Amino acid sequence: MHIFCLVASVPMMHSKSKMDGGGAYGAGKAGAAFDPVEFIKRPQVICRIISWVFSIIVFGCISSVGYIKNSCIYNNDTNACHYGIGIGVIAFLACVLFICVDAMFDNFSSVQQRKYIVIGDMVFSGFWTFLWFVGFCYLTDMWRKTTSDWLNTMGFHDYSTAQAAIAFSFFSIISWSGLTFLAIRRYQQGWDQAFAPSYEPDPQIPGASPYPAYPEPGQDPGYQQQPFQDPGNQPQPDYQAPAY
Repeated sequence: MHIFCLVASVPMMHSKSKMDGGGAYGAGKAGAAFDPVEFIKRPQVICRIISWVFSIIVFGCISSVGYIKNSCIYNNDTNACHYGIGIGVIAFLACVLFICVDAMFDNFSSVQQRKYIVIGDMVFSGFWTFLWFVGFCYLTDMWRKTTSDWLNTMGFHDYSTAQAAIAFSFFSIISWSGLTFLAIRRYQQGWDQAFAPSYEPDPQIPGASPYPAYPEPGQDPGYQQQPFQDPGNQPQPDYQAPAY
């Protein structure tokens, strides 16, 4: 399931999706009707929903069975439990917020507003990918140091939830990496559109130029008036009076 968002992003690398619709930074035209089916199909929305589910699993597993008598299941390291719950809850809220922003993104007519939203998405997703990586390493190391004798003494009998939190922390690294990749693609798309030429060459004439080509040696170029030159300023030939 965690590879769905990466698979969904493949069409964006080869062709424009339906959501592009001519708008900047991967948005449709401002004021367009909202289509919930097409919205759910967007790669970044799929990725956010997957990341949202993963965050619920992580902080849900730790908060439900991660504590007994104020002792954390990860080698009695309270900071490990607090860290896992903290990044999971913030990731949950961030996914909800960005899904709402994605739903209203097409209604932002200002290109600058879209640019700032995409930059914020890119920075936050990249930073949270790093925090999930730190959390995965942290929880894995604490779990490695945890002994079964201590778990039995403290009354921890359900080990699967602690292992599930570690596993979905790893899956969250992948899903948030996908969100970062998609945000970078959207930013590059907006950047390319900002510096795209305002004219389109004639597809019927490959390599067409508005000026004639330089004549080949031995060819008579003929007379051609130079562009942007006033005909009144052209040099006149010497006048010769007729002989009677």
